[in-house]
Amino acid sequence: MPHIAETFRALHVKGDPFLMVNVWHRGSAKMMAAMGAKALATSSAAHAFTMGRPDGGTVTRDEALAHAAEIVSAASVPVQGDFENGFGDAPDICAETVRMAAEVGLAGICIEDIALPASEPYAFDLSVERIAAAAAAARALPHDFVLTARADGIMTGAYGTDEAIRRLVAFEAAGADCLYAPLPPDMEALAQICAQTTAPVNALVAGPFTMQTQTAFAKIGVARLSVGSALARITHRAIYDAAKAMLGDGDFAALKNGISSDIIDDLLT
Repeated sequence: MPHIAETFRALHVKGDPFLMVNVWHRGSAKMMAAMGAKALATSSAAHAFTMGRPDGGTVTRDEALAHAAEIVSAASVPVQGDFENGFGDAPDICAETVRMAAEVGLAGICIEDIALPASEPYAFDLSVERIAAAAAAARALPHDFVLTARADGIMTGAYGTDEAIRRLVAFEAAGADCLYAPLPPDMEALAQICAQTTAPVNALVAGPFTMQTQTAFAKIGVARLSVGSALARITHRAIYDAAKAMLGDGDFAALKNGISSDIIDDLLT
């Protein structure tokens, strides 16, 4: 019987992307797995929302680990942890985070290059050292573990596509198993990222990329798709719109659009 991380790794095929759905509690995890998701992931933003906090370095490592363990306990498929910057600046902290993530049953984690809670990216050399330490810790585990290295400065506007590619190439050389530059300028930039790296590339289906199809992502060589906090934000949009109508105008019409409890019950049992 292969380890869950081996199953997760095998899903990553360039040009044949699978959808890894980001969830935020046991219910969403069980629903997505029951509906056919091959892998799940936590979302730092969605998790923060459930705790009444904004996104961006507001969740501690212990909280993230406990949350991930709960998702793993509810899931029948591999789960990746969205572990932001590894919960510390130092490479040794990133390595420790990998070991702790493996202990709670995660098949892998992603580590980004933003020095949270600030918005600036780590310097290039430190960014690479952090991924190298995390990769070494992953390889020292008694079982497989998939490390995804993120170049998030492209999403925040801290640097452009060329610098993102430079970082991703270095992350791959440092031992990263999967590469991720969230929300590049366009599909052409995403295609460049896939062409100039050999490790599997994750693409975030958010913003303008929601207009693309899975086939379009496959054509440019993407190996994995994730939705980040998008599914949670859709849920919060429904709550916001219904509450605004109820509390503002006394209009309860939105409540009639709720999904049947029978459908939910079937997915959760």
